[in-house]
Amino acid sequence: MTLEQADKLQAWAERIPGVRAVKVRERLCTVTIHYRCERAELVRQLSAFSYEEQPAPVHSSRAMNRAYKEKLVFQVLRHAFSRLFLPPLLRGAVNTCMAVPRLAKALRVLLGRHLTTDVLDGVAIGASLVTGDMPTAGSVRFLLKVGETLDEWTHKKSVEDLARSMSLQVDEVWKLAENGKPVLTPLEQVRTGDAIVIHTGHVIPLDGILQQGDVMLNQASLTGESVPVAKRPGNAVYAGSVVEEGNCVLMVTNAAGDNKYDRIVRMIEESERLKSNTEARATHLADRLVPWCLGGSVLTYALSRNVTRAVSVLMVDFSCALKLSMPLSVLSAMREASRNHITVKGGKFLEAVSQSETVIFDKTGTLTHACPTVTQIVPFNGENPTEMLRIAACLEEHFPHSVANAVVRCAQERGIDHREMHSKVEYVVAHGIATKINGQRAVIGSRHFVFEDEQVKIRPEDEAAFAALSTDCSWLYLAIGGVLSAAVGISDPLRPEAQEMVAQLHQAGIPRAMMLTGDSRSVAAAIAAQLGIDEYHAEVLPEDKARFIREEKESDRTVMMIGDGINDAPALSLADVGIAIGSGATIAREVADITIAADDLRELVYLKRLSDRLMERIQRNYRFVMGFNGSLIVLGALGILPPATSALLHNTSTVLLSMNCLTDLMDEAETV
Repeated sequence: MTLEQADKLQAWAERIPGVRAVKVRERLCTVTIHYRCERAELVRQLSAFSYEEQPAPVHSSRAMNRAYKEKLVFQVLRHAFSRLFLPPLLRGAVNTCMAVPRLAKALRVLLGRHLTTDVLDGVAIGASLVTGDMPTAGSVRFLLKVGETLDEWTHKKSVEDLARSMSLQVDEVWKLAENGKPVLTPLEQVRTGDAIVIHTGHVIPLDGILQQGDVMLNQASLTGESVPVAKRPGNAVYAGSVVEEGNCVLMVTNAAGDNKYDRIVRMIEESERLKSNTEARATHLADRLVPWCLGGSVLTYALSRNVTRAVSVLMVDFSCALKLSMPLSVLSAMREASRNHITVKGGKFLEAVSQSETVIFDKTGTLTHACPTVTQIVPFNGENPTEMLRIAACLEEHFPHSVANAVVRCAQERGIDHREMHSKVEYVVAHGIATKINGQRAVIGSRHFVFEDEQVKIRPEDEAAFAALSTDCSWLYLAIGGVLSAAVGISDPLRPEAQEMVAQLHQAGIPRAMMLTGDSRSVAAAIAAQLGIDEYHAEVLPEDKARFIREEKESDRTVMMIGDGINDAPALSLADVGIAIGSGATIAREVADITIAADDLRELVYLKRLSDRLMERIQRNYRFVMGFNGSLIVLGALGILPPATSALLHNTSTVLLSMNCLTDLMDEAETV
């Protein structure tokens, strides 16, 4: 099986409903599948698989994994061959020659007036060579090389896994045909020079030049700044940006589709802001301990006049284990989360989840299903309910929100043709939609928007029917010409696991659960009571959500915010850790620090437990490194451990600790 065939098979098998994990071994031509679906159906689909019909994944780490495996095998074989078959004199010459690059690197660092682990490694190997202890010099060099290879491999693999999970998930775009009409087109069929249309709330999938439309772009995924920037015709725009306001047409300048992926890789590799505070402290501590290790070796020689004891102390340092184990633990946890459909953009966000004291939920699309349904249409002002639904669907079809989708879907199910009849549509975030129909201003949206902002009136003869509207559902209000014309009832059923999720988050150590919603107080109160929410605020605006989060942070509480809509983006940016629902608005996913698939809200509980266990592992590793290596230094200084044994124990413990950091934090039974 070729590498490309293995990638095709794995990518195809992972898309089968019910399949949780797939492992393809191209050398053995075997595939292992962990699944939760019917075995007969799975076998049937596997029997129909064909390599020729499957596209090759754009990015794959399979070739890289094979290269690093072969590199490790050859390192072990070379070391074993040298120890078993080369005579001592020749082995000494080989060790000396192989040590020259590391000694030269240590000298360059020292001449640059820095004290790092490179200096310690160089001095340790050099001291062994000077004292004639060739086995120790060879073992130290071999273990250091294996540790560096494992670190490099794991880091690159983790970065690529994260980049793939964070890359754009856009399959189709609206491409302008020759007649000027937009046509839904697969992304891979778009070529350089094509014109594509991007609507409000959608991600820009390809680099291009803006041709039509003034827009406000959120470039948080590229720059880290959530403040939108204005773009006008002639400006360059880049894949990964999200249109917050306006619609636009852009000419594609790069249709390769790799731009976003490459930028994410660089962001993960270079951005210090993604490191957790614990990880950063461990790295800084490792650097500060290097002079102390050198000083301890000098002091041991000064007191004992024994070169062997001094070299034994030199063979042990804290830096390797600290610098390897902490980042590997974080990257491994991020990769483990990704396998469970949770995308984490940096280690510091896992730390923030572990430390969270307040969790804030948006309601619609988060605590409720992302597909609410229209339950009733109440006409006013003598209007026809079918005509009112047609107008509502005509307005709502422009905006990707769960409530808007419910209205459009209801019209489609009833066979109502809702072709456009209005002028330019104006979207007021978290309020509603405004336009003109037959010269009259038409608005649809929340109670606050329609009756307070727009000053819509209710006819006296309609007041009784209006007062009788049920409080068991949310209402969209449609007004034409300043008079209430219809109320659209939206059933917003709770997710069945929501109550259990809130209770488990409380049990996991988060004391406060808060819900912020634009719905009425009666609806919010009923839901909060049903779910066990500690505090709720109804009829809130996006700026209100941000204000509540700011107040919580000013009270020295770490805040975790979960939302899914365009109006949640400011709050997600402001929270210590913003979590977006995968089925929500693109801008929410781009701005958020973590994205969950939300097939089951208990993924949040899994994320909290994963974060807690990560912090426990980091603290446990820290205590082990300080205790074990400190003991080796003391035993070496007392002459109990010879240099070779100190080096072997230190480097072996570092490699084993690093390998342990790659193991899963959560059991299979604990996954959602």
